[in-house]
Amino acid sequence: MGMRGFAMAAGLALASLGGVAGHAAQPASTPTNTPAAAPAPQAAAAPGGVSNTAPTTSAATPTANPSSPELAMDGAPAMTAKPMIGQPTDGLFGLQPQVTKNGQFAHWMHNSILVPTITIISLFVLALLFWVSFRYRKARNPVASKTSHNTVIEIIWTLAPVVILVLIAVPSIGLLQAQFKPAPSGAVTLKAIGNQWYWTYQYPDNGGFEITANMLKEKGEVAAGERARTDADGPALLATDNRIVLPVGVPIRLITTSNDVIHSWAVPAFWIKLDAIPGRLNETSFTIDKPGLYFGQCSELCGARHGYMPIAVEAVPPAEYAAWVRAKGGTMPTPGKASDKVIPQPGADGSAAKVEEAAETANATGPVENVTTAAPATTQGATSNPAGAGNAGL
Repeated sequence: MGMRGFAMAAGLALASLGGVAGHAAQPASTPTNTPAAAPAPQAAAAPGGVSNTAPTTSAATPTANPSSPELAMDGAPAMTAKPMIGQPTDGLFGLQPQVTKNGQFAHWMHNSILVPTITIISLFVLALLFWVSFRYRKARNPVASKTSHNTVIEIIWTLAPVVILVLIAVPSIGLLQAQFKPAPSGAVTLKAIGNQWYWTYQYPDNGGFEITANMLKEKGEVAAGERARTDADGPALLATDNRIVLPVGVPIRLITTSNDVIHSWAVPAFWIKLDAIPGRLNETSFTIDKPGLYFGQCSELCGARHGYMPIAVEAVPPAEYAAWVRAKGGTMPTPGKASDKVIPQPGADGSAAKVEEAAETANATGPVENVTTAAPATTQGATSNPAGAGNAGL
């Protein structure tokens, strides 16, 4: 009886432990007779080359005041394109009028240093060719000279190009350095994301609202219900259905990246051309001096509809910019405060897509218990470490 009682007690103990283990294995929010729901599968991407129209962005901040005069045209203050300002002009020779300090310096360097230097060298070489052809023709030199070296001339034609290149290099290096000078505190951050084939813009310092810009089609190309381009919108192939707005006289911190292939954000009047590369953040800064409407395009061959990725920028006074931000549902940062927003790459840990994906997974599978190790976070800029975890840049 003693051995039988001991065996029965041991069996009951093992059975109770198995039941407790089985109960503990069930998620706290899932009934024992209901299996956990699987994460929703990712939707298939649309076939390439079909349309250049961007899909609706669910993450975009809804407009706070749709009736605001700050949203009178293309989601921006009412401003029409003006000839010879911020756009190519028929019959105009030379660079577009520049509205940034770097652009004005580059314009001066082009007109005052590069073009005169190139012209003088070209005319000098052409004169030498004519002189040699005339002076050393067969009629003047029936017996050709056998002179093969002239020390003085060889020294001159070696040192002269070196001196010319050094003189050109001094302002060139200064301009190159100024183009990549970091933005100061209080700069407005604009993040431009290239897509095939449209641009998406984010304002991290102003609440993170988002704008998607597509090219406006011509009157004979639009479908029912679509708005066609007019002369007030801008030139053909350059007008957009949504314009971005930037303040005049305030430093702009431009950050570019891409969701698919290499694009390039270029506005000639700003003297800006910055590549947008997948998995990388490129950065530059500039300050717009004059209000106006300025146009640009993608300047990197990015596929079949590369020529249909226009850029339209309205430069307005700071007070008008602040009113536009509030009308869009954004907020204004503390004046003079440096940007403290982490701007992750598309698809990186911390990006909107990854956060949304993680939330959907958590909602579908329930909470995960006994997690003791958190994923490492990084604010390493992608320009310093392209392969870093998350590639989040400040």
